[in-house]
Amino acid sequence: MHTPSELSAVLDKLAADDGFREHLLGDPVAALGSLGISISPDTIPAVRRLPSKDVIASDRDNLHNSLVSNLRMVPFILSGGTV
Repeated sequence: MHTPSELSAVLDKLAADDGFREHLLGDPVAALGSLGISISPDTIPAVRRLPSKDVIASDRDNLHNSLVSNLRMVPFILSGGTV
């Protein structure tokens, strides 16, 4: 399971960092690895899209609280899901 602090780092990057968003869509394993997060390539959706930066920023606390209890936070984010 990923920690709440790891999730916070991912959400912060997704809400503000275009380069990270691009890297995450292109190579999720490497992008997350740059934050010290290991994830199996088998859990990454084949088709990836992200919620907009505005959606993530405005719903950050709700996303964080919802995803902290979800063991599969990164595939959820990469699928473009929102709370």
